[in-house]
Amino acid sequence: MVDVILPVLDERGAIPWVLERLPRGFEPIVVDNGSTDGSGELARRLGATVIDEQLRGFGAACLAGLLAARADVVCFMDCDGSLDPSELPRVAGPVQADAADLVLGARRGGLQPHARVANAVLARGIRRRSGVALRDLGPMRAARRMDLVALGIADRRFGWPLEMVLRAAAAGWRIDEVPVAHRRRTGRSKVTGTIRGTLRATRDMSRVLATEATR
Repeated sequence: MVDVILPVLDERGAIPWVLERLPRGFEPIVVDNGSTDGSGELARRLGATVIDEQLRGFGAACLAGLLAARADVVCFMDCDGSLDPSELPRVAGPVQADAADLVLGARRGGLQPHARVANAVLARGIRRRSGVALRDLGPMRAARRMDLVALGIADRRFGWPLEMVLRAAAAGWRIDEVPVAHRRRTGRSKVTGTIRGTLRATRDMSRVLATEATR
């Protein structure tokens, strides 16, 4: 079994599609991070484990899901319909087979131009800081649960995914990526679909890059 952590903030329109496409053996943990559209209630009715995390922030939601998980291997994935849950076995497979310690899904297509530029800048920063060559700081990823907890990721905002990679690299983890499809999300984007959201995420990640460089 693999636990799939799904941070949610007002994603009611995408939740049914995401949950129905989860492969057998991949169990959803929906972390409701202050939704006002009934996302948590809907996910609970559809059979998902739902965690209510009152501390706002993407990293806070990810950590809450990680601490609630019980499977040896966990996945993280956006719950906005931009990623297809049917591809999760390709991301989790190398970790389950002990061929990698952290696997990221590198998104193909669909990113807005400003998000592609920000992603390229971050990829260069990761390569410079850690020596790990990634094409995408993808939101679909897999790792072993207890190893992730031991990393002690501190960021509670949008720097969480980047800090995970940097700390994993510093710990000598085997980091890999596999291509995954990226499609238009359901509903209004709060991060990569808007210039303001992308700038906010880039600011959080730049802070993490600077902080981790001094560790």
